[in-house]
Amino acid sequence: MADMRAKQPKGVKLDHISKIYKDPKTGKDFYAVHDVDLTIEPGTFVTLLGPSGCGKTTTLRMIAGFESPDEGEIYLGGEPINALTPNKRDTAMVFQSYALFPHYNVFDNVAYGLRLRKVSKDEIQKRVTEILKLVELSGMEQRMTNQLSGGQQQRVALARALVVEPGVLLFDEPLSNLDAKLRVQMRTEIRRIQQQLGITAVYVTHDQSEAMAISDNIILMKKGVIAQMGSPTEIYYHPNSEFVADFIGECNFLKGTVSAVRSGEADVRVNGVDLTVVTDKAVKVGDEGEIVLRPEAIVLDDKGMLPCKVELSCFMGSYQNYHVRVGDTLVKITDNCPINKKVFDVGESVCISFDKRCAHLL
Repeated sequence: MADMRAKQPKGVKLDHISKIYKDPKTGKDFYAVHDVDLTIEPGTFVTLLGPSGCGKTTTLRMIAGFESPDEGEIYLGGEPINALTPNKRDTAMVFQSYALFPHYNVFDNVAYGLRLRKVSKDEIQKRVTEILKLVELSGMEQRMTNQLSGGQQQRVALARALVVEPGVLLFDEPLSNLDAKLRVQMRTEIRRIQQQLGITAVYVTHDQSEAMAISDNIILMKKGVIAQMGSPTEIYYHPNSEFVADFIGECNFLKGTVSAVRSGEADVRVNGVDLTVVTDKAVKVGDEGEIVLRPEAIVLDDKGMLPCKVELSCFMGSYQNYHVRVGDTLVKITDNCPINKKVFDVGESVCISFDKRCAHLL
């Protein structure tokens, strides 16, 4: 199957698009999506991430053609598509509910879009067989969809979208109906297939670990606007706000005042102690700042940079989970592989330390 590639994948450009809805309670207009401006490169996997009501699904539905933007233009492969109906766009959607036809077997479900397009019988046979092999459902052609497990139904929905060879594949929270273990397995499968076919994918989820695992780029949305765009690594290690830092993984925030600035570094005074962090931000002495620290970036020891007191010490198997109090601030620590390390008990006075490159200044 290694030779099976999508036809030329297409990029997507959202040129300052907005969607306005009327609030049913107040009767006032509000922006569900406001001035979203972004370019999705051909062949990349991009995830729209954010809490409920942030505008991610509305954005996806505008790309698909199920909603129309009130402002701005959407381009697919360089062509404006606002005026095109969903079936005229070179896209295919995988829905949260799978939307399979219960009275059709697996083969006919997958072949449906090809028959609509008047593809020849031989070509349909060839393409459906190939795509079922790709999603590992060979031999299931005659099964009715209600005889399949949730994971198998999701694979049928994926095959049905892929078989029409869309320029862009759209996913609307496709794994939210599956149990946790199957979700992890299926997201890996979706990423494998996307990379194998070289297809452009736009994926909506509110699950940050899912977004981290499968995306080339993440677009994190909040209240209809883009909070931050970047690779999973950029967003995890260089969040541009407390909202972003908190939404992607667990985070600690140490509030302080900038006490010194050097090239590429700053000292931040926290509880009377100067802590050095690497930063490319333009800051000056006297500025208020927050040091962002991930739980796994902190080391707990008898000696260190900043005194604290242990409030929780809990063995979690692969790591020891600590909560410590630094002044008035609760700090969470993940100490990986604790078997060969000293374990600290509740009530002990200890210190936290961290590598200055693992801290981020907000």
